Amino acid sequence: MAKSKKLFECQACGYKSSKWMGRCINCGTWDSFLELSKEQIQTLRKIETSSKNSAQPITQISEEFIERIPTGNEELDLVLGGGLVEGSLVLIGGSPGVGKSTLLLKTCANLAKNGKKVLYVSAEESAGQIKIRANRIDANHPNLYLLNELILENILLELQRGYEVLVIDSIQTIYTQEIASAPGTVSQVRAVTFELMRIAKEKKIPIFIIGHITKEGSIAGPRVLEHMVDTVLYFEGDSSKELRILRGFKNRFGSVSEIGIFEMTPKGLVSAKNIAKRFFTRKNPQAGSAATVVMEGSRPIILEVQALVAESGYANPKRSSTGYDASRLTMLLALLEKRLELPFNQYDVFINIAGGIKISETAADLAVIAAILSSFRNRPISTETIFIGEVGLTGEIKDVMMQDIRLREAAAQGFTKAVVPSSGFQTTSIKSYVVDSVEKIVDWM
Repeated sequence: MAKSKKLFECQACGYKSSKWMGRCINCGTWDSFLELSKEQIQTLRKIETSSKNSAQPITQISEEFIERIPTGNEELDLVLGGGLVEGSLVLIGGSPGVGKSTLLLKTCANLAKNGKKVLYVSAEESAGQIKIRANRIDANHPNLYLLNELILENILLELQRGYEVLVIDSIQTIYTQEIASAPGTVSQVRAVTFELMRIAKEKKIPIFIIGHITKEGSIAGPRVLEHMVDTVLYFEGDSSKELRILRGFKNRFGSVSEIGIFEMTPKGLVSAKNIAKRFFTRKNPQAGSAATVVMEGSRPIILEVQALVAESGYANPKRSSTGYDASRLTMLLALLEKRLELPFNQYDVFINIAGGIKISETAADLAVIAAILSSFRNRPISTETIFIGEVGLTGEIKDVMMQDIRLREAAAQGFTKAVVPSSGFQTTSIKSYVVDSVEKIVDWM
């Protein structure tokens, strides 16, 4: 008899090998290889061969029309690219208690009120627990159906009753009976996700999938999950605070530059109103505080940059940042030491972006430097001044994209002075002061 071939699979990334390895050569995870059973190998081959089609010239393929469905939530529609796409598979991840289930239950209720027949599948909570949440957030509607189920085959059987939207809470707890392995493993997640993707494309049913995240902030389980879905959204924010940020990391039907800002209220997550003043406060001038404008997609947001500079009692001073890139902070401090001859090697420096938002662009560099110098010299900065600009390694202040939009937002919020690298935008309500090097920022301290 022919000797049966063995197949091993990494439980972190899905890499396959004909022999066991202590360390995955693809993702570097240790002790993650498990041998696949005969049933798992057959299911894997079924998935790999079920989607084979003959090739066609691209000139003979007709363009597919994308129809978007409003979810009833402006912020969610913005992140999705204008609404929910029929036949799309959307993955939402976030830390426990951040509001994933609350947002989707309310979204299901909105879709049900618009005439959609919605199925909400929960493998973690009982129907009674979900009913309590539905009463609190006003998510009761005859078109919204609840199902407590762990087995994929039973979910697909229920789905044949004409549902138009499906929510899975969560993907790590659903399993198929075709594979003899625990829920959440690579084989289970891949098989379940593939079947859901096939159903979504075949029946044009939009499907939401809730995924747990690890302590590092990534979706728990195999990375293959994020590759298979159409859209990946992450919830950011502290469960102890009222503001939440929904950010897109993958979207086959739209941009990933937009963010959604939500507010946790007694009636659930709602679109945050008047977010312009959510991340900064107009109080008395304080040393170590400077304002800037960052762009999140097409939306300008005014942020407060806070800095604390204190004498260090250690040989190696501390460098800490919350919401700002730590390596970039180190670079800016080295620049200030060289160009302004300031002894920051003897001081601890702490940077915080108020409101819990994370800055991913360089337009806040000027505000960070202004806040550091203000704290170092203990000189408050006027609350009517805003700082916009990128700082280079040579000490020059560079222009940033969409500066006119940033200045209009600053003017609308009552700022009268703007320290910028160029004066391209002119308005009577805000006066621009041009600085081209870090040495000139000292004049504002």
